[in-house]
This record gives sequence, structure tokens and C-alpha cells, in this order.
Amino acid sequence: MNKTARPWRLLLVAAIALALVAMALGVAACGSGSSSSSSSSAATADTIVGAGASFPYPLYSKWGEEFAATGGAKLNYQSIGSGGGISAITAKTVDFGASDAPLQEADLTTDNLAQFPMCVGGVVPVVNIEGVTDGQLKLNADLLAKIYNGDITTWNDPAITAVNPGVNLPASKINVVHRSDSSGTTWIFTNYLTAAAPGVWTAGADKEVPWPVGVGGKGNEGVAASVQQLSGSIGYVEYAYAKQAKMVTVQMQNKDGAFVKATLASFEAAASQADWKGSLPSMYLVLVDQPGKTTWPIAGASFILVQKDQQDAARGQAMMSFFDWAYKNGGEAAKALDYVPIPKSVYDLVESDVWKNVTVSGTPVWQ
Repeated sequence: MNKTARPWRLLLVAAIALALVAMALGVAACGSGSSSSSSSSAATADTIVGAGASFPYPLYSKWGEEFAATGGAKLNYQSIGSGGGISAITAKTVDFGASDAPLQEADLTTDNLAQFPMCVGGVVPVVNIEGVTDGQLKLNADLLAKIYNGDITTWNDPAITAVNPGVNLPASKINVVHRSDSSGTTWIFTNYLTAAAPGVWTAGADKEVPWPVGVGGKGNEGVAASVQQLSGSIGYVEYAYAKQAKMVTVQMQNKDGAFVKATLASFEAAASQADWKGSLPSMYLVLVDQPGKTTWPIAGASFILVQKDQQDAARGQAMMSFFDWAYKNGGEAAKALDYVPIPKSVYDLVESDVWKNVTVSGTPVWQ
């Protein structure tokens, strides 16, 4: 993670994140029915507050509804981007942060954070091209990198038509859409371009990069909306956003040379390559450009970040109860939204090797 890049933009992200989270905490406290002097403990009993990645927002929203229906705490999750989530949990203004860009062990140690995965999903290119239907257009890593570099500027460029025989592509301009905020989805996307098109992609891999071309949208929601509104456009979003909005997705050529569609099965093929045990203690893992003929090449995990030293045992237990419930009972909801659930073997690692380090006054919150 590049902590030195664009300091003024990172400070702006942090300020926005903290403002949104402060609003969320105020809502949680006011909704508890308690006096102002006990608003913190009331929020503990009734509401878990999280903020961060937009990538898993549809899933966390569904899990929150289902968990509350069991009598568990309500979930107030703010979709403000991975960078905002990291800033919020570092500032201790939320119960948990969420990021699709995992932190390295050194960063976790500096901020005294624990990190663990909650789901795996796919980042998919989406287009708005007249006459082109879902899954009809095919791209590879080099083509995608050249489009986002600004080296390919029209849809009927010979390099694109060569891999799309029979597809009627217009001579119109390619309108590139990317994220404008500090984004884990961007981190996955640019890590893919860096890994799969190293001789072409030059802007690096991070939550924010110096985009050579294009317009920005905030969150997966903003990119999806911009692509839908802008003719001739291309963007990248987490698959649940594309599916729910019935957007036109692109087939991608994977590491084995096969063109694959974005599906739950192709995300599962990528997830099956994950060596979570080898990723301990940080659980830092990159899942892009994995081998296998059925593997989706732009996959990634979404992570939870929590403070190791919890200040309130009840609040910590309420939060951990939600994660435990999601691991054990949230699989069907995850699959329905085309996320890959975390398998039991990985949950066991999280519980035994990560959660033991989340404590109140030296005593593990989850036992």
C-alpha cells in the first residue's frame, strides 16, 4: 500500500469518511432510545457500525437484514470506499472497516489492526455499446490495459475487432470510466492489469492511480451509473452491481488463454486457488490472474479490519457475533448475489489465528 501518494487526496478521503461515519454513529445512538450519557453503550447493544468498500455492500446489506431478523444487532454499514474504511477504523470511529485492498502485515502492526476475509467476488468490465449484448464482447488484458491507457480510442480498432469476429463494433469513441475515490475495486482491477499486462499497463496498482484517460465515478454505484448514462463507455464494477442493473458484461481471456464469462462458477474457480493458511498472520492475499481454464481473472477477496484492542466487551462481542453468523449462515445469501462464501476451513483459521488477537483488557473478545 502506498501511504505517501497524493497526501491531500488521502486526507480528503479521511475527512469525508469520518464525517459520514460520525453521522452513522449519531443515527445509531439516537435510535437506541437511551439518554445521551449512555449513547455509546446503547449503540453497542443495538447497532454495529461499519464503513468502507462498496464491493461487498450488497452482501453486507443482505446479511445485516438477515442477522437483525434473528434478534442480533442491527448493521449500519456505510459504502464509502476501501480507503475511507481504512481511515475510519484507524481513527476508531467505527466498529469495523472494510477493504478490498488488504493491508500488509507492517501496516496492520502500525495501526494495531486485525484483518480477515469475508467473501470473494469478481470485478467485471461493463460496456454500453449500441447493438452489443451481454457477454458478446471479448477482451484480453492487453486490450483492457491499452483502453485504460488511452492507446486504443475507438471500438472498431483493429486490435479489438481481431478478437471479436462477427461482432458489429462502431467507429465511435471509447468513453473510459474509472473510480474517482480511494477504491479496493480499483486495487483489484489495477493489480490485474499489472500482473496480466506488465508490458502495457504503466499506471501502477493501488487504490488510486494516475489514470491516463477517462472520467471518474464514486463507488461501484457511481461507475455503474456513469456507464449506463454514457454511450460508448466502458467501466469496471463488482459483479453484483452489473447483475442487479442488468449491465452488459465483457468476456475476459484468462491466464490459460480461455475466454470466460463472469459467473459465480468462474469466481469460485479463482477462489479455489487461494492459499489462506500461507497468508497468515496478515491474511494478505491477491487473487488476480489465477490459472485454470474456467477461472475468472479479475477476482479478489473483501476484508474486514478491526482494532485488536477493543474498548467495550459488549460491542466487540456483538460485532464478532455478526461475523460468526455470516460465516456460518450467510453462504446462501452470498451465492444468490454471486459472491463466493468463505469456506469453513478458512473460517476455522480466522477464529483460531486471528480472532484470538482481538481482546478487551487482554482477554479475547471471542472465545
